[in-house]
Amino acid sequence: MNAPASQQPLIASPEHGEWLRSQAVDLLHFAQGCIVPGRGAGWVTNDGGLDLSRGVHTWITCRMAHSYSIGTLLGVPGAREIATDAISALLGPLHDDTHGGWYASIPAVPDSPEGFDNTKAAYAHAFVVLAGTSGVRAGIEGADRLLELALEVLETRFFDAESGLHVDEWNADWSDLSDYRGVNANMHAVEALLAAGDVTGDAKYHERALGIARIVALEWAAKHSWRIPEHFDSDWTPLLEFNADRKDDQFKPYGATVGHGIEWARLLLHLDATFGTGTHPWLVDSARELYARAVTDGWRLSSHRVSGFVYTTDWSGEPVVETRMHWVAAEALASAAALFTATGDTIYAEDYERWLEHVQQYFMDSELGSWHHELDSANQPAAEVWPGKPDIYHALGALLVPLVPLSPSLASDLSRSPL
Repeated sequence: MNAPASQQPLIASPEHGEWLRSQAVDLLHFAQGCIVPGRGAGWVTNDGGLDLSRGVHTWITCRMAHSYSIGTLLGVPGAREIATDAISALLGPLHDDTHGGWYASIPAVPDSPEGFDNTKAAYAHAFVVLAGTSGVRAGIEGADRLLELALEVLETRFFDAESGLHVDEWNADWSDLSDYRGVNANMHAVEALLAAGDVTGDAKYHERALGIARIVALEWAAKHSWRIPEHFDSDWTPLLEFNADRKDDQFKPYGATVGHGIEWARLLLHLDATFGTGTHPWLVDSARELYARAVTDGWRLSSHRVSGFVYTTDWSGEPVVETRMHWVAAEALASAAALFTATGDTIYAEDYERWLEHVQQYFMDSELGSWHHELDSANQPAAEVWPGKPDIYHALGALLVPLVPLSPSLASDLSRSPL
C-alpha cells in the first residue's frame, strides 16, 4: 500500500480521508443495537447482537456514549438517540445514588443476580468523564450533569494530590481502597482530563494530565528502556512480576503492554498540541521513544510466519502473550498518524500504511462488520481474552484521528469542523 515517492502519502490523500469516514460510519451502523433498553450499552457479539449474560458495563456504556456522540457530530442517523440512551443509563441504573460514583457493571435483566459488580474503579470513572465531555460537545441531553458529577468523583475519590496520580479501586461505599495502583486507569484519566479541560475551559485539568504524563514517561518508562511498568503497590513501587500467573489478563496483564506504549505516545502528542508545540520538548521526544520501543518489541513474525503486534512482552522485550488484540493495531494506526502530523517524518506515514494493510487483511471483518477483537498467533479470529466485539471505541478513534488536527478532544475537533 506504499505510495511511490513522487506521490503524497496515502494518509494525506482526500480519497483515503473519504474512505476513513465511510469506515467510521460503517462501525457506528454495526453497533447500533448496543443499547439494552433502560440499562446501558451491552456486550456486542460478533454479528452485532448482544450477549446479555455478560451484563451491562459502565466502561462499555461510556465508550458507546462517546462513540455515538461522535456519530452525532458526524451526522449519522440514529446516533443521537443511542448516545442519549447511554448517558441516561449513566445517570440512572449504572449510577450509585446512595454512595455516589458508578458501579462497574449491572445485570442486563433487572433484578437478575448475575452481572452485578458494585466496585468503583478509576478506569471506568475516567470513561464517564470522557462520555460527558463528548456528550456536551454533541449537545446530548444530560451530558452537562453527567460531566459535573463525574469530575467531582474523579477529583474527590480517585485523584491523590500527593502523588499527582489516581488510585485504582474502591469498594461500593468508599470505605476500603485497594492497595493496587495502576497505569492503565491513569492513561485513560489523561485522555479524559484533556477533554475535560477543553470542554470546561479549566486549565487545571490539562496541567494534571501533563503531570501524570511526565511521571509515566520520564520517571518510569525512560528508566525501563521505554517499556512502561503497569502495576504498582500503594507507595507506587513497581510490581514488575504482577500477574505472572495470569499473563493474559484483560486489564492487568503481566509485563509490558505493547499497545499502551503506543497509546501513550499518541496522548503525549495531544498534550504537546494542547500546550503549544515545543513548549514541553520532552513530549514529542518521549512519544517517539515510546512508539519506537513498542514497535521494535511488539511487531513480530510468529511461528506461523505471519506478522502482528503481540499483546505483552517481558522486561527484555521478548514476547509473553502472542495473541494479537485489535485495540493495539488500532492504536498503532492512530499513533503513526499523530506522529506524522506532529513531526512530518515520512517514516510514520510509511508505518501507517503498513499497519493499515495489516488491519485490512486480518482485523476488519468484511462478512459480519466491525473488527475482530482478537486474533491468535496465526492471525485467525480468536476469543480467549476478548470474545465478541464488545465496543467500537478504539477502532473508531483509529479511523478518525488521521482526519483531524492534534488537539485535546476528538469531539471538540468534530464540533468545530464537521467532516
